Amino acid sequence: MAVAATEARAVAPAPKLLKDAALTALVALVLALPLIGLQTVDAGGGGLAIRTHFDRVAYGVAAVFLGRLLLGWWGAIRAARPARDAPAVAERLGRIVSRFSHPLAIAGIAFAVALPFLPFSSRYVVDLGTTVLIYVMLGWGLNIVVGLAGLLDLGYVAFYAVGAYTIGLLARNFGFGFWEALPLSGLVAASFGLVLGFPVLRLRGDYLAIVTLGFGEIIRIVLTNWTAVTGGPNGIGDIPRPTFFGLPLERSAPKGVTTFAQFFGIDFQAEHRVWFLYFVILGLALITNFFARRIRRLPIGRAWEALREDEIACRALGINATNTKLSAFAIGAMFGGFAGCFFGARQGFISPESFSFMQSAIILAIVVLGGMGSQMGVVLAALVLICLPELGRGLAEFRMLAFGAAMVLIMVWRPGGLLSRRRPAILLHGAAGPPSPQGAG
Repeated sequence: MAVAATEARAVAPAPKLLKDAALTALVALVLALPLIGLQTVDAGGGGLAIRTHFDRVAYGVAAVFLGRLLLGWWGAIRAARPARDAPAVAERLGRIVSRFSHPLAIAGIAFAVALPFLPFSSRYVVDLGTTVLIYVMLGWGLNIVVGLAGLLDLGYVAFYAVGAYTIGLLARNFGFGFWEALPLSGLVAASFGLVLGFPVLRLRGDYLAIVTLGFGEIIRIVLTNWTAVTGGPNGIGDIPRPTFFGLPLERSAPKGVTTFAQFFGIDFQAEHRVWFLYFVILGLALITNFFARRIRRLPIGRAWEALREDEIACRALGINATNTKLSAFAIGAMFGGFAGCFFGARQGFISPESFSFMQSAIILAIVVLGGMGSQMGVVLAALVLICLPELGRGLAEFRMLAFGAAMVLIMVWRPGGLLSRRRPAILLHGAAGPPSPQGAG
C-alpha cells in the first residue's frame, strides 16, 4: 500500500508531464516536417515536384509524444521509490556477468568457432559475423585509449584507414601479400598514433576530442586529394586476400600456383573463402583481446588507469604522463591498423568513403555503450550496433529511426553502459571486494 501511494504521488504532476511531452513533440514536428513530410520527386522534363507525407509525420510525432510521456512517468516512479525497491535487473546481470566472465568468455569463443558449422548458419550469417568481429577488434583497440587511458578519441577511424591504405600501397607498389603487409600496417598506424599523440599531450576533455576529430578528417581529406599516391576518390583495387599458408582460396590461380581446393582435392566453393576470412578476423580479435587483458595488468596498463582517474595525482606519483599517453595512442592505433589491413584484404578495394567520421562515431559508441573499459561489453555493444540495423532492413527508410530509438532506450536503461562493472586489474590478498563500477573487465 505504501509503494502504491508513493507511485500515485509520483504520477500526480500530470500537467507537468503532459507539458514536457508536448514540447518534445513540438520539437519533433519541427524536425520531421521538412525531413519526412516533404519529399522531392522527378516531375518529368527535368523539373521537380514535392510529394507530402504528413501521415508519417503525424505517426512519428504521436510516437514521440507517447514515448516521452511514458519515460517521464517511469522516471517519476523510479525517483519516488526507495532505493532498495528500485529495479536492479541490469545491475544483477552485470554482477552475474562479472562473476562468470571466464565461463561466458569460453562459451562465446566456442560459439564463434562453431558459427559457420551451425544448422542456421549461412554465407550471409558468416559474413555478418565477420563484420561484427572487425568492429569488436576496433572497439577493443579504442578501448585502450578511451576506456583504460581515459583519452577521448573521435578520430580513431584514421588509424583504420592508415592500415587499409598501407596494405593497398604495399600490394600495388611492391607486390606484398596480406600476411607480409599485416605487421607493417600495424607499425605504420602506430607511428601515426605517435604523430597524433605529440600535439595533444597538454589537451584534455573537449579540446582533445576536437583535435582528434580534426586528425581523422585530415587523413580522410589527404586520402581523397592525394590522387597520385592514394588514387583519390577512385581508391585502390586488386588488394590480395589472405592465403592459407600460401594457398589462395580462389577458383583458379596463376600457372605454377596451387589453390586451396586443388591441394586438398576438394571442389571449390565460394563459402570456403568467406569462412576462412571469418576465422582470420576471429583469430586477430582474440589476439587483440588477449593482449589488452594482459597489458592491463602490467605497469603500463595500471599507469593508463591512473591517468584516467586523475592526471595530477598520476604525475605526483612519478608516472610519466607523456610516455603513458603516447603508448596508449600508439598501441590503440596499432590494432586499428591491423583491422584496417584485414578490411582492405577482405574487400579487395578501398576508398576514402569507407573511412568517414560516421565510422569513428560507431566505434566510439561501441566502447561507450558497452561500458568504458569493458572487454565483454564491447562484444555485446558491437552485436547490438551492427546487427540491429541488419535486422531492421524490412523497415526500409525507417530502419535508422528504429535503430536510434533502440539506442535511446538502451542508454536510458543502462546509462553507464551494458556492462559497467569490472573487477580491479590487481586484487590485494584478502581484498576480494565487489567489482569496481568503472567498467567491466
